[in-house]
Amino acid sequence: MKLGVEGSLKDIETELQAVLSRRETILKETRDSISYCSRAIIHIHTGKRKEADKEIAEAKRALEDLRKKAHGSLARYLVSPETEYVEAVSVRAIVSGRPIPNAASLGVSSEGYILGLLDTIGEIKRLLLDAIMEGEIAKARKYFEEMEQLYSILSPFAVFDHVVNGMRRKIDVARMLTEDVRGIMAEESRRGNLVASMQKLNSSLSKAHGSRPT
Repeated sequence: MKLGVEGSLKDIETELQAVLSRRETILKETRDSISYCSRAIIHIHTGKRKEADKEIAEAKRALEDLRKKAHGSLARYLVSPETEYVEAVSVRAIVSGRPIPNAASLGVSSEGYILGLLDTIGEIKRLLLDAIMEGEIAKARKYFEEMEQLYSILSPFAVFDHVVNGMRRKIDVARMLTEDVRGIMAEESRRGNLVASMQKLNSSLSKAHGSRPT
């Protein structure tokens, strides 16, 4: 006895096979896009900005191709590469002293944009530590201000944790990073004050020594 569902199930099987095939293609291209972004961030930290721009351009192209395939139930696979892309573009803008591009100009989802900005906070910490190691304290302070500002703007979005998967965890990480850096900057400030005081004392002692009668 036929149940009358065989024809529908055959059509559904064909449809799902097509979705499965698209999913495999999307996953591969997603990994490629993420790799471009990872290399771009490495180049930014090593001062290779032209190379970083090339990788970001490749990531943008890969994302544009992905959007043509990742629609419907597969759209969720775009969040991860979009997050990485936003992070790479944001770090590139920060080191160049430019504003971070808005979500519309990047063509990314709201979820990918917010998560990417949260991940950017960790990269700012790396930039800040590099600046301290190079003795560029003014640059480190600038990075800290941007880090605090980003965290301050993004932390209220924790209420949307049930809407954006992983939101609260990333905000918690951003908070810990910001607090850690605040301690580092406080220590640098104390060290700077101590050095300034010692220099002032040495200068005073030198003047006093030079003014003694012979």
